[in-house]
Amino acid sequence: MKNMTLTNIARACNGRLLYPAENSRKETEHAEAVGVVIDSRKAGENFIFVATKGERVDGHRFIPDVFAKGALGVVCEKEPESLPGPCIVVEDSFEALKQIGEFYRQQLPVKVVGITGSVGKTSTKEFVAAVLAMKYKVHKTLGNYNNEVGVPLTVLSMPEDTEVAVLEMGINHFGEMHNLSRIARPDICIMTNIGQCHLEFLGSREGILKAKSEMFDFMKEDGSVCINGDDDMLASIKEVKGKKPVTFGLSEQCRVYATDIKGKGLFGSEAVIHGNGESFAVQIPLPGEHMVYNALAAAAAGQLLGLTPEEIRDGIAAVESVSGRSHIVKLPDKVLIDDCYNANPVSMEAAIDLLLQADGRRVAVMGDMFELGEQEKEMHARVGKYAADKGVECIICAGKLARYIYEGAREAAGERKDGPAAEIFYFEDRESLLEGINQILKPGDTILIKASHGMGFEKVVEQLS
Repeated sequence: MKNMTLTNIARACNGRLLYPAENSRKETEHAEAVGVVIDSRKAGENFIFVATKGERVDGHRFIPDVFAKGALGVVCEKEPESLPGPCIVVEDSFEALKQIGEFYRQQLPVKVVGITGSVGKTSTKEFVAAVLAMKYKVHKTLGNYNNEVGVPLTVLSMPEDTEVAVLEMGINHFGEMHNLSRIARPDICIMTNIGQCHLEFLGSREGILKAKSEMFDFMKEDGSVCINGDDDMLASIKEVKGKKPVTFGLSEQCRVYATDIKGKGLFGSEAVIHGNGESFAVQIPLPGEHMVYNALAAAAAGQLLGLTPEEIRDGIAAVESVSGRSHIVKLPDKVLIDDCYNANPVSMEAAIDLLLQADGRRVAVMGDMFELGEQEKEMHARVGKYAADKGVECIICAGKLARYIYEGAREAAGERKDGPAAEIFYFEDRESLLEGINQILKPGDTILIKASHGMGFEKVVEQLS
């Protein structure tokens, strides 16, 4: 890792560098780390281990273990009683991790594309990374590494020859995006939408926009902003650092837009993308209208970074779904839509719209949505009403808050005059759902599985698979 010596790392995080002996200083003074981790199991020869205190485990316990495996040094909050190797003592290991990530980011001449929004961050990240990989060596966020721990770890895992980094950036409090922007120093900022999530902490959609706009705080002076021009809140952004945002969407008023959209059910869609004076047809392999928006965001980023229409087209066609996010699982007698990674009212309704594209009986398995604030009951009820009004044939709800999805669906189903009412079921929790769901499902069903991550609905996917 370029310039990642113990001295430089200590300076970056304002730490106190301690050596067990003078000869160890001479041996390691100019050595560069090969990686930085907070999981001692991932530490190896010449790694830096950042010892953090978690809810269950204190990483300081494993300092001797990582040195036994050949670690170059350790960042820790307290000096070990017997110093087993070079240690950098800091006040706060998590804060040090962010500072070290910020330092390493600035050592590499890499372009950074930062992605945020209420819905669709991960899918958009996959589209952008797939498109840019047609021209550049790309490093992207893995898994759910999108917060104040995940972003610096993603940056610190970036190979020196990376040309473009695509970083997903997620928050739920004011000030967090400011910190993430300081680490990422984005050249391009992409904002997918402003929905109703994290309202418990951010208060309103206006608050969400304000918090996510902190992304611009450390954007490069010559950087660019790409926003969903069809989103009413994002459309209010007229200028960032003296430049107009690049808008994408379905409206022809956007700089990058799509026409001739033809759905292919659960197997994606095709469209014509227009922008930068050019038009080209694309095959979008993932289902749902929201995936068209993700493809448009990738096309906008691709054009900003000099890709040809052919490279953008090929990159969009190469995108693969991510487990837990509109991932289609074909079983011998059923089809699952695994969208269980997270949920809010906007993404719930988008997932229901996707389910409606399926043939046969459609089943929606829905759980609690967290961090919605004072109106959480009404928002859950709205989702249930939406599913019943749209004609989902079977609605299965599980969780304390999901009771309001159940009640909203029951009320709407009772009011329907244009067709048979849905079958609607309620379970108190995930465990009772797992016990009872197989008695409800039928061969040929297409089953949507969606809830906030804390509900652990991946267990439902595992059982049905």
